[in-house]
Amino acid sequence: MDLKSYIVELNAKIESTLDKLLPPKTQYPGMLYDSMRYSLFAGGKRLRPVLTLATVEALGGNLEAALPVAATLEMIHTYSLIHDDLPCMDDDDLRRGQPTNHKVYGEATALLAGDALLTHAFQVLGTVQTGITSDIMLRIVGELAKAAGAVGMVAGQMADMENEGKQANAETLAFIHANKTGALLTASVRIGALFAGASEEQLQALTTYAQRIGLAFQIQDDILDVVGETAKLGKAVGADAAHAKSTYPVLYGLEESRDMVRRLTDEAHQALQASDLAAVRLHEIADWLVSRDN
Repeated sequence: MDLKSYIVELNAKIESTLDKLLPPKTQYPGMLYDSMRYSLFAGGKRLRPVLTLATVEALGGNLEAALPVAATLEMIHTYSLIHDDLPCMDDDDLRRGQPTNHKVYGEATALLAGDALLTHAFQVLGTVQTGITSDIMLRIVGELAKAAGAVGMVAGQMADMENEGKQANAETLAFIHANKTGALLTASVRIGALFAGASEEQLQALTTYAQRIGLAFQIQDDILDVVGETAKLGKAVGADAAHAKSTYPVLYGLEESRDMVRRLTDEAHQALQASDLAAVRLHEIADWLVSRDN
């Protein structure tokens, strides 16, 4: 099976799992659950849960049992997108080719839908039976909370906002990208590794892999915001420039940014090779992230 078919197959499993885990739109108050589902099922690559499941598979773990855990990564990611699009943040009108959540449901409902997705992810981790020990589940909860919270994604978003209107230096820009995007991508791989019983050596190699592809992914996003097409991206091109955001193309130029993506991807491959894992899909995902146009 090629990578595209593999991702399509995993996405079908992920979406079915998400549908079962979320309250139905028919449950009161229906507008909240409709809003949550609107953004959660608006498409997207499902990269984070795919990375979790591909890591579980590389370690010979139970893919079906890992599905609810992987689904929580998508809940957290979607919450962050809903909030990121709000007028008080990036004030975006388009996400994944559709009007953003607050444009459809209003700011208050969008805010609550994001809050609900964030907290529901932890409810799932605390209640779903997965067959792993409570000690491992506690580590997984800690990984997710750290990546999404005050020393992860939220810190990255804050630093991003603080540096609007001025070009951050290299150290600050690396901090923004490593936390705003990279932290949750890294957690996706680490959570899969913990779920499947990785050794500490394997966990470290997989962490290096995830950190490299996480930064490469965000730099590629910066590049696509300059040279991409709205129809393919599903969001407005040029948003970074419009908000005077700090980006790699602005700081380093397009060609150097592209070179960075290639170097980071090579380092990700090297980390996997050192792990001695049957990680064909993880290698393929790294290459796909370099070549994507959306």
